[in-house]
Amino acid sequence: MFYDLNVPWTPNNPELQRTLAFLAELGYNVVALNHTVVGKLPADLSSPIPTDLRFPTARNLRILRRCTLVLSDPAQNHRLSTLSQRYDLLAIRPTTEKALHQACSLDCDLISLDLTTRFPSHFKHKTLSTALQRGVKFELCYAPGVLATDSSARRNLISNATQLIRATRGRGIIISSEAMKAVGCRGPWDVINLAMVWGLGQERGREAVGTEARSVVVQAELKRRSYRGVVDVIYGGEKPHLSEALHHAEKGKGKGPKQGIENGQKRKVDILDDGTEQESGQAKPMSKREQKRQAKKAKLDAFKKTDDSSETSSAALAPKSSDSLGRKPMAAANG
Repeated sequence: MFYDLNVPWTPNNPELQRTLAFLAELGYNVVALNHTVVGKLPADLSSPIPTDLRFPTARNLRILRRCTLVLSDPAQNHRLSTLSQRYDLLAIRPTTEKALHQACSLDCDLISLDLTTRFPSHFKHKTLSTALQRGVKFELCYAPGVLATDSSARRNLISNATQLIRATRGRGIIISSEAMKAVGCRGPWDVINLAMVWGLGQERGREAVGTEARSVVVQAELKRRSYRGVVDVIYGGEKPHLSEALHHAEKGKGKGPKQGIENGQKRKVDILDDGTEQESGQAKPMSKREQKRQAKKAKLDAFKKTDDSSETSSAALAPKSSDSLGRKPMAAANG
């Protein structure tokens, strides 16, 4: 999956629909609409970016909402915790060296730098590693330098991107477009080749538009839903209410022996030897082993009956040798 986490959003931007459609054609899967806040924060911190856009978008394109806070005065209270709950992503754009030092220690998801301007000092690894150890990523945006009519903006972009890659050792960097129009967007593999020109390897460039950007989205989602970004309860094993259970039972009548609830209780189902299921109220069918045993028993009973009948018939046909007193029968008188 490819990510572009910086597409500027304005209330009336006629090029936004075309830009999103072009990003989807280039192969991007996740795009973040960026709302930039400059100066003092307003009283209402709700996101002006609508959840459902007025125009249709590609089915395979996921759209996120992002807020970028321009940080110029380190002493100002910016209520970052409230902002992070209103948006999917929260980025900070420092404009001075002191603001960059403060941004590396603030609770945000991204540190976005305007690389078309010249910074008064070089980027230091000790300063940037503070943010990298906490999982905060640094963002490079190529469209302002690519589409700039001034040659100094392109020169500053190449110089600052090279210094940033050197200071971060090529780790924790994502690349976004920040394109106001579709003409400023580039394909993922073009961005990877551009990163190689800046001194970032091909594998690191692939991670800058894929793995690293995905980690930013996942960590931001965990911060909003979970407890301190560590524990997230997906399913607590809650039992459905009786009304819901009855509704599902009526909906699933006649589809299987497990579905349906009668009198507020689940039907008891017995599992037979062959793996089939049957309600406990019905008689169980006789197994093959029991059928063989019953057949054998019936044969033995029939054999015993035939033996008893043969014995009784032979005893009835045999002559009596003596009477009840044990006397032998007398011979006939005439000899």
